[in-house]
Amino acid sequence: METSTRDEREAQTTAFLRVRVGQEEAHYGGNLVDGARILRLFGDLVTEITVRTDGDEGLLAQYSDIRFTAPVRPGDYIEARARLVRQTRLRRVVELEAHKVIRASPEEADSAGEVLDEPQLVCAATATTVVPHRRAHMATARIPTAEEA
Repeated sequence: METSTRDEREAQTTAFLRVRVGQEEAHYGGNLVDGARILRLFGDLVTEITVRTDGDEGLLAQYSDIRFTAPVRPGDYIEARARLVRQTRLRRVVELEAHKVIRASPEEADSAGEVLDEPQLVCAATATTVVPHRRAHMATARIPTAEEA
């Protein structure tokens, strides 16, 4: 009978979203989408991570090391991923990345797009979330194996 350690469970706790950015989200000149749109995706991913680890949405305490590395425009498809990298009694630290996987190509035609050979990093960050004490206590309790349940 195999049991997983807490470190192994943390390494396996991930979340993923893929969305198409709509025309209504253009916010700046040059038809650019604001970085807050990507941070909202990150917030949803962090929430999913804490629900998976603690059965509670938790409270996002901070973002750190935010780097916007490429523009996002309406029609682009963004793939965002999260991975739990550290867990303490009340805090969860999550690494986040968002990549453009399809680029809108309005210069070719209004509805043209291009699948990128290599996803393009558009944003990376680290988030820290806090979970309520009652849920955090439950998350650190021993998890029974399938045979024991």
